[in-house]
Amino acid sequence: MTEISDSVIVAIKILKSFRNVAMVGASGNPERPSYRVFSYLTDHGYNVIPVNPTVDEVLGKKCYPNLSTIPEKVEIVNIFRRSEDVLPIVEESIKIGAKAIWIQEGIINEEAAKLAKDAGLLVIMDKCMKKEHAKLVQEE
Repeated sequence: MTEISDSVIVAIKILKSFRNVAMVGASGNPERPSYRVFSYLTDHGYNVIPVNPTVDEVLGKKCYPNLSTIPEKVEIVNIFRRSEDVLPIVEESIKIGAKAIWIQEGIINEEAAKLAKDAGLLVIMDKCMKKEHAKLVQEE
């Protein structure tokens, strides 16, 4: 099996298995990609929890300063941060018991991805959660 098909299988498993998504780097600005993905996922039945220490709320949902302050169970951590900022987010994701890491399109951190995989988390890197979900919905 090729690497591409493996990542598609993992993406489908994440999208179908989990509903609680912490979005690190969520923005309240409708012009930002994270806002559009947040809105899309919310509209498609995901419980999206915004994480950004500089924002109070996104689409009426309280924003948390970090993953550890979220009072509910986080299954997917969707990361909208620079590649060099990903590793500590993955470390915190492991500590809170997340099941999957989704590192958004254009963001690559091999060390963080390996750490997450070694800890037993499902990992998608350099793919847009919104685009992958749209493909899945279209195929169904």
